[in-house]
Amino acid sequence: MSGSSLDGLDIAFVEFHESAGKWQYEIKAADCYPYSEEWVKKLKNAIHLNALDYHLLHTEYGHYIGEQVNAFIARHHLQYQVQLIACHGHTTFHVPAKKMTGQLGDGAAIAAVTGINVVSDLRAMDIALGGQGAPIVPIGEKFLLGNYAFFLNLGGIANISYNHPEKYIAFDVCPANRVMNMLAHDAGKPFDEGGQIAASGKLQEGLLTMLNDQEYYSMPYPKSLANDFGTDVLYPLIKSSGVSTRDAMRTMVEHIARQISQAILNMLQELPQPADAGAPVKLLATGGGAHNHFLMERLQAVLTPAGVEVEQTDKILIDFKEALIMALIGVLRWREENNVLASVTGASRSSIGGAVWIGQEA
Repeated sequence: MSGSSLDGLDIAFVEFHESAGKWQYEIKAADCYPYSEEWVKKLKNAIHLNALDYHLLHTEYGHYIGEQVNAFIARHHLQYQVQLIACHGHTTFHVPAKKMTGQLGDGAAIAAVTGINVVSDLRAMDIALGGQGAPIVPIGEKFLLGNYAFFLNLGGIANISYNHPEKYIAFDVCPANRVMNMLAHDAGKPFDEGGQIAASGKLQEGLLTMLNDQEYYSMPYPKSLANDFGTDVLYPLIKSSGVSTRDAMRTMVEHIARQISQAILNMLQELPQPADAGAPVKLLATGGGAHNHFLMERLQAVLTPAGVEVEQTDKILIDFKEALIMALIGVLRWREENNVLASVTGASRSSIGGAVWIGQEA
């Protein structure tokens, strides 16, 4: 899994067990392989390449992923244990309105380098069926992590899932770590560790209003965001406001917290939680942003009046939840079972998504 925050390539080795429709999992090993400055530059600039150079990068990145998987297998002594590789790749273009999404990482190259069967292009079928192609993680939340009302992933983009008994809702809420990391770079840091820089800034109400007034936030779900909404819309808006980097980061944290809160309040108004003797509504937060203590404090503060309790889990699930779920999506594809939910993406039907590449010899 490679997220839009460009922090590195997440690799997890997961064992699944399914019995009578009940799934269990164990993350046996997991690592994040940080990108070199060269790879960050290549992935960041991929959308500006001509067609030939883009496809050459697609192939080169596939071979790179295969090499990293081989290194991971060697490091954790997993030779002959890995039966399937599920690769999300790195999203570049995402235009569901025109039935197109693009993820770098040639599945054939990964299969050739590793000699292991590969499932890739996980979003393409849903997009072809008229869906948003995102979020696709709710299938894993539903099968593997089903004891929460809300699942929040704070990656490059923040997305939310509502696990209601009558209807499963999920959509992209707003840009998150990608913009926060860009602002941290302006302060000379790769990221804002623990949210310390943001916590030292002052909230700028004028900038917050401009951020919150974006048209996307008033659109109904299903909906999804491409990375460029953060990089080409919100970040330039923040920079043109003239506020200090510290104040910009403080304001961006507030923007993220309030957009998540508003999304949750809207869903609870549409589909109230079943009466349960006043039990709190629980939200599980994962993704790199869950390590931003200041963001988590602000999120809990704005959700407390609504009776929503924010919970965090162990570090490995916070960091590798998406890799875990990509593994499940790959297994479901191999079993030829639905792995993308139309109720979430808006596609004409649920689908069995992913291209299969046979890396092993006949």
